[in-house]
Amino acid sequence: MSVSVASPAPDLAIWPASTRLPAGGDQDVTVGGVSLVEAADRFGTPLYVLDEGEVRDRCRAYRAAFPDAEVLYAAKAFLCRAVARWVADEGLGLDVCSAGELGVAVAAGVPAERIVLHGNAKSPEDLHTAVRLGVGLIVLDGMSEIARLASIVAPTDRQQVMVRVAPGVAAGAHAAVRTGTDDQKFGLSLADGSAHHAVERIIGQPRLELVGLHCHLGSQIATTGPYVAALRRMVGLMARIRDRHGLVLGRLDLGGGHAIAYRPGEQALDPRLLAHRVRTELAAGCARAGLPVPRLTLEPGRAVVGPAGVAVYRVLSVKRTPVRTFVAVDGGMGDNPRPALYGVRYTPRLVGRRSPAATAPASVVGRHCEAGDILAEGVPLPADIRPGDLLAVPAAGAYHLSMASDYNLVGRPPVVAVRDGAARVLVRRESLADMSRRDVGL
Repeated sequence: MSVSVASPAPDLAIWPASTRLPAGGDQDVTVGGVSLVEAADRFGTPLYVLDEGEVRDRCRAYRAAFPDAEVLYAAKAFLCRAVARWVADEGLGLDVCSAGELGVAVAAGVPAERIVLHGNAKSPEDLHTAVRLGVGLIVLDGMSEIARLASIVAPTDRQQVMVRVAPGVAAGAHAAVRTGTDDQKFGLSLADGSAHHAVERIIGQPRLELVGLHCHLGSQIATTGPYVAALRRMVGLMARIRDRHGLVLGRLDLGGGHAIAYRPGEQALDPRLLAHRVRTELAAGCARAGLPVPRLTLEPGRAVVGPAGVAVYRVLSVKRTPVRTFVAVDGGMGDNPRPALYGVRYTPRLVGRRSPAATAPASVVGRHCEAGDILAEGVPLPADIRPGDLLAVPAAGAYHLSMASDYNLVGRPPVVAVRDGAARVLVRRESLADMSRRDVGL
């Protein structure tokens, strides 16, 4: 399944770097040397294509930008065993939020000591599993977790922990993904003293070892300013902990949330620029406070896997009304709930045929029984778009399938890895039999 004659595609800036438009007139697109048309024919649609080389290259870019830091892949963006193995191969650890994510990471061969567990409401199973498997670090997000975790750790052991701090910095592309302020569910407030109270409680637990502080500001943050502001406040808290308790913390985790471009012209966060700004400010802030520079941790997720994914749909129907044109595809909010949740906008592209028609605005909608099942609003598509056509949506690797559902009992799509002209299934399509197995009673 490879196409030998291809040319660079300068108009596909938000697609994986391996994307090519073959010479000729059929408008097929290849990713990782694999034809999207042939992939759709072979594996069916909806289909998620994931460029392994793009994922690995982005891991390497973070390692190069932050050579002295710990870089953790945020598994919530998308996780399967292959992706866990890829990022571990490239020197990244994993940031997981549940026993389920932890289990996948360990099954993929990721060493437990390179895994960090956090989340705002960890279940007893999450904590027991993390301790049993020996994860390297647990980020505590609430006062109740301190005693709960301490009761699980063996009397002869000490579990390394961090405190997740809400530093009071508002950042993120949508209110629903801003997690660094006091008025949301994540972290312990810096402003009201909750974070420092948690520090005191942890210091009093002989089975817990406080090694650093953690914060995560939100998602789709396109500038470095919020990270610099948060860093200053975190260094200030580290200095107060040193002054009050004589404890010098050796680690500082600034989370992730680095923006990617979903449409041409949108701004992405450059990890090299972020590294320069953060390193400069961290050195200066620690010098002012008389602190040694802590080891930095970053948690990119979307920025690693998001641009590596392409969703491929087949058009089922075209409905033209006096107001707009609806192009309905065989997927939708079941495999990508982000437009319904956050109003995210995408740039679908017709693939597989060259249309002579001019473009006209269209609403690409899903097959699910919700009026809000809209994948892309007002996007330019050929006016002769018709059932059977293929639409490909770039920047689809993050927070699509990880948040997918089987609404209307429509099975979730497969994930196919592409590299060097070869394609292989990573996650198979969910069948009716899969879903029926969970229905055990009458």
